[in-house]
Amino acid sequence: MSQRTLGEWLAYLEQLHPSAIDMGLERSQQVLARLALGKLAPRIVTVTGTNGKGSTCAFVASLLRAQGLKVGVYSSPHLLRYNERVLIDGREASDARLCEAFAAVEAARGDTSLTYFEMGTLAAFWLFEQSQLDVVVLEVGLGGRLDTVNVVDADMALVTSIGVDHVDYLGDTREKVAFEKAGIFRPGKPALCGDLDPPKPLLDKAKALAAPLSLRGRDFELSVAEAAWHWRGTAADGTEVALRDLPLLDLPMENAALALQAYLLMGLSWDPVQISQALRDTRIVGRLDRRQVMWQGRAVELLLDVGHNPHAAQYLARRLAARPLKGRRLAVFGLLFDKDLDGVIEPLHGLIDDWAVAPLDTPRSRTAAELANALTNHGATVKSYASVDAALEGQCALATADDQILLFGSFFCVAQALEWLERQALEG
Repeated sequence: MSQRTLGEWLAYLEQLHPSAIDMGLERSQQVLARLALGKLAPRIVTVTGTNGKGSTCAFVASLLRAQGLKVGVYSSPHLLRYNERVLIDGREASDARLCEAFAAVEAARGDTSLTYFEMGTLAAFWLFEQSQLDVVVLEVGLGGRLDTVNVVDADMALVTSIGVDHVDYLGDTREKVAFEKAGIFRPGKPALCGDLDPPKPLLDKAKALAAPLSLRGRDFELSVAEAAWHWRGTAADGTEVALRDLPLLDLPMENAALALQAYLLMGLSWDPVQISQALRDTRIVGRLDRRQVMWQGRAVELLLDVGHNPHAAQYLARRLAARPLKGRRLAVFGLLFDKDLDGVIEPLHGLIDDWAVAPLDTPRSRTAAELANALTNHGATVKSYASVDAALEGQCALATADDQILLFGSFFCVAQALEWLERQALEG
């Protein structure tokens, strides 16, 4: 077993369980008990939300690492390499360490069937405990209450935002979604919510658990000016703390504000200069990710974003509107069939001058014809391509120095674009 390569392990994991998603904690709890892991780290933070989980985890980790703490981060999905899911002190886990972790979980699971995500999550837990970390930051995969990440008891739980997505698993109302996400709260442990309008089930859950609840707009808030943003938070003892004139960030400042409140509640050193630098240094691939590519002797600007639901599209639209271009905005767009196509298009179509659509490299992809028909119904100018690569090259051929190509709609879409960019760099 231990002689498998990482690729062989991942192929093996894909056929272990009859379904890719099988919500519930019982199987993971059984195997976790057999692994006999202690607490993963002295401090554990879990993060859930409809959007913004990845950037919030990144901000929290960056703030903690600026203090010299050794931090583990678990997130999903990955874009190019599975290793992206497990960061140990800022570095991706190696193939060898991941193989070792998978072998440990395989030996412990016996005849218990685990999904790909469950195996990966437990393997990350095993690696974190082995690594003697100060803090572990865990991104919930889906929902909260029944997600594998929730088998561990966190010292602090964060909810970024609450929107309707994954309705087959989480329900078709914000109230149902909030109930699932509040499942990561723990008795007496700090809970935070970055949604300005948290549904009642989330508030009720925190109250029932006597979990101290920090709410955006009440306990912490941000305001954004033309050239800076400002933050106010509340420490555990009720003291108000403020940071003013923070540099604007490419990543969502709402998520930075939530991470700041979490950091403040930890009672660690508070150095405004160090904090500001840690936020500015935070990067996450595929989220408001600005790149430049040389195409036929010209520099072309790309903006990559994995936004794939209406909530993410609305946020992206606000950020685009706040940064008008001299030239045109050209889109490359692909989407999975289980996503709300009209809900994603509606906020953005007026901000994009020209669309290129393509199917994604997965059976779950919408066809180019579906995408084109929906956009045509919104009055958009659209061309269809056979692949994301072809769509990118078509838009690069049109782009001038003042234009921007926005590529968005799915992790699959951004992953294909990143692979294309790597090839361009090698060929250039």
